[in-house]
Amino acid sequence: MADVDLIKSRLTSHPDFPKKGIVFLDIFPILRDPQVFEALISHVVHHITSHTVGLASNKKIDVIVGLDARGFLLGPIVALRLGAAFVPVRKQGKLPGQCIKASYEKEYGTDIFEMQADAIQAGQNVVIIDDLIATGGSASAAGELVKQLGGNVLEYIFIIELLFLKASSKLGAPVYSIIQTDD
Repeated sequence: MADVDLIKSRLTSHPDFPKKGIVFLDIFPILRDPQVFEALISHVVHHITSHTVGLASNKKIDVIVGLDARGFLLGPIVALRLGAAFVPVRKQGKLPGQCIKASYEKEYGTDIFEMQADAIQAGQNVVIIDDLIATGGSASAAGELVKQLGGNVLEYIFIIELLFLKASSKLGAPVYSIIQTDD
């Protein structure tokens, strides 16, 4: 897994960000290195084509859903490589047209995600992508939006998973994370 080691080597830690006691893992150095960014995208695409498509009865991924905002950095590229649509999930009030909503709990309150109401058709196979799974609240809300429209969440994919929060057990579909940490 040389690609995983390469990707992991470019993550940087920022203690006490965004608040005291939190160690923020920064993915932006990955994006600044085209070779490492390509390794990340290729890794995700390979995982989907070698594993995730096997979870779909028709062996096809129809939609990649990216979460606001770092999921927007990976999702469109992965979708393009797979020949799938890209659908953004955004914070409330950021998308035009008719939207559906799902709320989720944060460490200091509730937030709301939205998706355009015509973004996913019933029965479409969906993969949800984001940079990090911590508590799982935002990923769960994205999954709820997909389900409201009749989509089938095949898998959640993350660059980083904070294992000590045990969030993957709260999601209603398999989770794949490239890097797992207990820190």
